[in-house]
Amino acid sequence: MRDVLEYIQEWTAEGEEVALATVVGAAGSTPRPIGAKLVVTRTGRMQGSVSGGCVEGAVVQTAMEVLDSGVPQLVSFGISDEMGWEVGLSCGGEIDVFVERIATGD
Repeated sequence: MRDVLEYIQEWTAEGEEVALATVVGAAGSTPRPIGAKLVVTRTGRMQGSVSGGCVEGAVVQTAMEVLDSGVPQLVSFGISDEMGWEVGLSCGGEIDVFVERIATGD
């Protein structure tokens, strides 16, 4: 599997606007560890994962907001174990995700 840095380099070279989401905090049982990354482009290309699917959609939406504003965001996600099964989360933990725009140098 290619490192997300390779995708960032490739996609920015193609002129894509790119946001990077990184898990910076985790508590309890979580699907991805601290340091897990998801790269998102303005056109909807994605690579990597911050949640194994639990909250990817919300992180992608945040990435689009960050691309629009240029202002990084720290977002937190968590749910109780009991509610987790109802919405498709099997972990029940909590994660903090930092989302930032990647500068393209132009």
